[in-house]
Order: sequence, then C-alpha cells, then structure tokens
Amino acid sequence: MTSEFAVAVHGVVYLNQTQVTTSSEELASNVCTNPARIRKVMAKLKKAGIIETKEGLEGGYHLIQDPAKIHLKQICDALDVSFVSSSWKSGDETMPCMVASGMSGIMDDIYDELNDLCRNRMAQITIKDIQDKLIKNRLKLKSMAGDDR
Repeated sequence: MTSEFAVAVHGVVYLNQTQVTTSSEELASNVCTNPARIRKVMAKLKKAGIIETKEGLEGGYHLIQDPAKIHLKQICDALDVSFVSSSWKSGDETMPCMVASGMSGIMDDIYDELNDLCRNRMAQITIKDIQDKLIKNRLKLKSMAGDDR
C-alpha cells in the first residue's frame, strides 16, 4: 500500500472540515507533503467523483459528496490501492518441484484474499466516521487537559 491512500483520506477529511474551496498549497501544508503530490492524488479523486476543482486565483478543491456516504473503499478504488502485495516471488513456475513451481500462485491467492478483506472493511468506514473520531479525540484531549473551550 502506498501513502497515497493516507494523503487522500487526510485531504478529504480536511475538505469536509473546512467546507471551502481549498488550494493544493493549503492542503499540502495540512497533510505535510508537497502541492504536486496533492494535485496527483486529488486528480484521481476528482475522476472518481468525490471532489471537484475550481480554476483560477481562488481555485482549489472541494468535497461534492456527503461525508456519511463516502466510504474509504471509494477512495481505495479511485487510487487503485493494493493493501497486500509483493514485487518479488519465490520459486519458479517452470521448476519440477511442487513447492517451487506452485508457491507464487498460492501467495498471490493469499494476497488477493487479504485485499478483499481489507476492501470489505474499508466499505464499512466513512469520512464522517473519521471526522467523528477526530472530534471525539479532540474532546478527550481537552477534557484530560482541563480545557473547557
């Protein structure tokens, strides 16, 4: 899994929080990355219909869907996320040994199953859920600090 997923989720949650058109520079500052990376990720979210862009001096990104209806699976799909994978495969399919010739296929099946499990879990989590957790955590920290603001 790449960090694009974290950038995308962070960006969408921030757009939901601010409720205004936000520049790639402002998003990058909040995500702690660079504006080019934000633009690359946001382009995929725009193509998926999760956000829209506004051109011009006061341009940027804004959320176009209800945060309670944006599931993390939509973001995964927009970014073509693979949770579990391996660029290296053990064995060789042309070898006569059952283990050497079959292991890479078995491991691919396991990775596919794990990816399906992760995608199913992501379908259960919304942007609103994440926003609610952030609010709950903030209130908890304020309560622990004795800050009633």
